[in-house]
Amino acid sequence: MRVFSGRANLPLARRICDYLGIELGKARVTTFADGECNVKIEENVRGRDVFVIQPTSPPVNDNLMELLVMLDAFKRASAKRITAVLPYFGYARQDRKVEPRVPISAKLVANLLTVAGADRILTVELHAGQIQGFFDIPVDNLYATPVVLDYYRKKNLKDLVVVAPDAGGVERCRALAKRMDAELALVDKRRPRENEAVIMNIIGDVKEKNTLIFDDIVDTAGTLTKVAYALKEHGAKKIFAVCTHGVLSGDAIKRIEASPIEELVITDTILLPEEKKNKKIKIISIASLLGEAIRRIHEESSISSLFV
Repeated sequence: MRVFSGRANLPLARRICDYLGIELGKARVTTFADGECNVKIEENVRGRDVFVIQPTSPPVNDNLMELLVMLDAFKRASAKRITAVLPYFGYARQDRKVEPRVPISAKLVANLLTVAGADRILTVELHAGQIQGFFDIPVDNLYATPVVLDYYRKKNLKDLVVVAPDAGGVERCRALAKRMDAELALVDKRRPRENEAVIMNIIGDVKEKNTLIFDDIVDTAGTLTKVAYALKEHGAKKIFAVCTHGVLSGDAIKRIEASPIEELVITDTILLPEEKKNKKIKIISIASLLGEAIRRIHEESSISSLFV
């Protein structure tokens, strides 16, 4: 087994290798003056079981292209099996046609990864589970729930209500609420256009309760902060939030700072730049979860216990 990484999230790759007790594979990834990506694998991988770690986070297109070029390099270097490890799968929100004459970009990305040389995909918290069906190769879609549970059990919050910010997140939030012995609330949301949400109503009792908003992605934080304000208006005592993927684009940090959210917890699927770090934002690592999945895939043992 050899584990390599692109440049999108080297700290996570190193933490995964520390968990596995191996060194990160040697690969030189550079950019030509015209912006083209250049890759050279600096060790022999013939007949090896190769894992390539690269979230397709912002800049999405650059990181995606870097991953594709790396996959091609390993394929041409005669690696026995190549697993693309995408802690964050970009383009996942473009998983269907919502109006005429638009692409299904998530399917396109699936095709690109397969053609580039991936034999298997390992990812975390796909925005839409059906994206697994876009691939004709095995896909393992892990959930950050075990890491989130461990963190919040230590905080020991009383009178807790887990809040689903939209109907699509109800199943995820119900599973968390059940395991935390908490209540569940749902936000009725409308989205008139991209990156804009209107909160219509809150279904469930949040008055004088500690609330935990649980979502898979926080991008511009528009929806997240609007949900937080709505919870405050409905009498919530304290408001916490947790999201697996902290994209945090645009004015997200300013919105979170100004909001009634006490703390936003994100995982390290996406590398948070220094300029975006904030006292309200707490980062927890999923390196052990991904590391264990990589170990079990390599050993051809079951990873079903990780799908919780």
